[in-house]
Amino acid sequence: MGDQEVSTVDWQGKHVTVAGLGVSGIPAARALRERGALVTVVNDGDDARARAQAAELEADGITVRLGDGATLPPSTQLVVTAPGWQPDKPLFLAAAEAGVPVWGDVELAWRLRGTGGREPAPWLAVTGTNGKTTTVRMLASILEAAGLRTAAVGNIGVSLLDAVLGDTEYDVLAVELSSYQLHWAPSLRAHSAAVLNLAPDHLDWHGSMEAYTADKGRVYEGNTVACVYNAADPATEDLVREADVEEGCRAIGFTLGAPGPSQLGVVDGILVDRAFVANRQKQAQELAEVTDVSPPAPHNIANALAAAALARAYGVEPAAVREGLRAFRPDAHRIEHVADIGEVAYVDDSKATNTHATEASLAAYDSIVWIAGGLAKGAAFDELVTGAAKRLRGVVLMGADRALIREALTRHAPEVPVVDLDRTDTGAMSEAVARAAALARPGDTVLLAPACASMDMFTDYNKRGEAFADAVRARAAESA
Repeated sequence: MGDQEVSTVDWQGKHVTVAGLGVSGIPAARALRERGALVTVVNDGDDARARAQAAELEADGITVRLGDGATLPPSTQLVVTAPGWQPDKPLFLAAAEAGVPVWGDVELAWRLRGTGGREPAPWLAVTGTNGKTTTVRMLASILEAAGLRTAAVGNIGVSLLDAVLGDTEYDVLAVELSSYQLHWAPSLRAHSAAVLNLAPDHLDWHGSMEAYTADKGRVYEGNTVACVYNAADPATEDLVREADVEEGCRAIGFTLGAPGPSQLGVVDGILVDRAFVANRQKQAQELAEVTDVSPPAPHNIANALAAAALARAYGVEPAAVREGLRAFRPDAHRIEHVADIGEVAYVDDSKATNTHATEASLAAYDSIVWIAGGLAKGAAFDELVTGAAKRLRGVVLMGADRALIREALTRHAPEVPVVDLDRTDTGAMSEAVARAAALARPGDTVLLAPACASMDMFTDYNKRGEAFADAVRARAAESA
């Protein structure tokens, strides 16, 4: 069963265990039940929300076991897991011992594409440590500008199963894939794919940087047209070299400098293509201007180039690249300009939850009062601080692991003034903004780029960003 395409499988009476409720688990359970499978959902949690979800699924003939995600139900022939469940969970160990295959929701969606007699839409896939969501949304905007029926799906929060099995027919899908999802997707074969960058992240889940990198690299396996890599990150090009791709599939690089043949890059403020042109040795095609990208921070220009490369691999014309980039607006809390107060800019990049994302954020501004801290997730901050030290006017630290950043600042930027906020109440962010404002001078940027997760003080990075924006707007109203 593990090596067959789902469309050829008779699901009637097959015993399938779905691991986890939520964005991926519930659609998977329903899709399998509709095809006649005998579905059991197991879930670690047993709270009010889980019980309500269980009641809805049980009404559809699906068995649900709450509070027990460790035991493999008897007669299980396939496990379909939510992406966040770690590979060393007892459920998966039991499945391996019993010879039961484990698929993720992405694998299931890939196997079910094209069922119902429709032509399956090709996938343009994006992964990387940072920038995935922005790049996928840029790509979808470009594809829409080209008149194509498309959607941004996957790890972006939109179920791939819903896209594959829903009523809407798509020409092509822009697919964000996490390392978790790729780990459980052995059969995925994208039209074209990009790895934006690689930096240590989620190592507690994968076990090592090598394993994390290998899972990211799965996105290139079986690509048919293009493997897009970051010329500034040699590890991404290494993954292309190692990938087993279809004959004729090309390696396409993107760079913030002038591009070489088979690359996209930037020349005199213009995004140009030397990959998908008739004579890439001597020709370059203008795609857009740097000012067409919002915001035009260096790492966001890199995202735009990756999105453009995937769109061009699909055959999109240059005019649609420009139009799509102009139409794109980033999600909240991603280098979002909140206000200018007294010639000081206030920018919300709460989404910068690791050091790699924060490094890119800090590099976008010349003089910064940095608000940082939260849950470090095992990260070290020495390299980050060393690279940013000359840009720092001051630093305001908050959150559970702020001492780790303070120690790195003491070692590598001892002259930079640091405010250490030892509070976690709802007014902490307001004080952080006030203290940052006191450090700032005209021309500075007060930047929330925490380099840490938010759950020590906030529900998620969105709530943290909202608290920052609210505090800034309140300050702007007072100074008006």
